[in-house]
Amino acid sequence: MAGKLYGVSVGPGDPELMTIKAKRQIESSDVIAYPAKSHGEDSTALNIVRKCTDISGKRTEEILFEMDPDPSVRESNYREAVSKIASLLDEGDVSMINLGDSTVFSTYMHVSLDISALGYETETIPGVTSFCNGASEAGIPLVIDNEGLAVVPMAMKNEHVYKALRDFDNIVVMKAFNSMRDLAAMMDELGIPRDSAVVVSNVGMADQYVGGFDPGRKYGYFTTVIIKKNGGMRA
Repeated sequence: MAGKLYGVSVGPGDPELMTIKAKRQIESSDVIAYPAKSHGEDSTALNIVRKCTDISGKRTEEILFEMDPDPSVRESNYREAVSKIASLLDEGDVSMINLGDSTVFSTYMHVSLDISALGYETETIPGVTSFCNGASEAGIPLVIDNEGLAVVPMAMKNEHVYKALRDFDNIVVMKAFNSMRDLAAMMDELGIPRDSAVVVSNVGMADQYVGGFDPGRKYGYFTTVIIKKNGGMRA
């Protein structure tokens, strides 16, 4: 087994936020693997890499993870992905690039566990998360003093989001782009003012939005909401 799998975090969008370690690993790997939701999809992660690293002579491989409602399709994609990455590792080192940080809601971590079980070596290279970048852009602290922080994804079943809103001082709600009205309803029920939330959408990208929480506004796919129940928002 000649190769090692690297989960390389490339940050949220701004290529200047990709770490030196990530850049070096990508440059030294034999293959760059990038996740895609459909065949031929333009890869945001790969575009970030291209802006700060010369990969013109580097082999790139698409790894398909369809967002299909049929679980059998997703499972088939996943098995094919693990098999493909294993075959690439038999030829050399593979950098699987991931937006943000590879340990936060990343498909890579599932793949890494199965690749490790097959006997291959793996390593994860950390990166800047979208919510850390977003808090910096908004000029607010994620947590301060003895406050707590919850990071939860918006999903069809929102029990975890509701509990986080109820129990924590600061809440980061990820994957929220098409669920703003649901989030607003939960905040209203719990008496959390809407002006305690800031939206960070497509942070680090050309169409970045950092601003107030408006459930009726259309936001980009990469949208996160940071809610601070104790204040601390920029005036």
